[in-house]
Amino acid sequence: MQQGRYVARALRSRLKGQAPPPFRYRDKGSLAVIGRYAAVADLGFVHFAGWPAWLIWLFIHIAYLIEFDNKLLVLFQWGMDYFTRKRGARLITGDAEKEDYSYPNE
Repeated sequence: MQQGRYVARALRSRLKGQAPPPFRYRDKGSLAVIGRYAAVADLGFVHFAGWPAWLIWLFIHIAYLIEFDNKLLVLFQWGMDYFTRKRGARLITGDAEKEDYSYPNE
């Protein structure tokens, strides 16, 4: 996201005939979910683990979504998944030998 903003500013600067400033990355920290009620958060100045880190991860990810309706929809879906303990199926189905991956002109 930082690079995207920088590129937009750099393009505007170049269109005006100016040299863009150098890119400077700002490390905002790291977040990782490990499981139910389990996560780690390294925000640089403070470290969390467990349930507090899980909540931080949840709200940071919701905050970075675009549009209010997307935020509300994802929060609702995550809430339903959390309370019903349903896990989405992540399956690759189909018989690989029957699939034809060749190009039509071969």
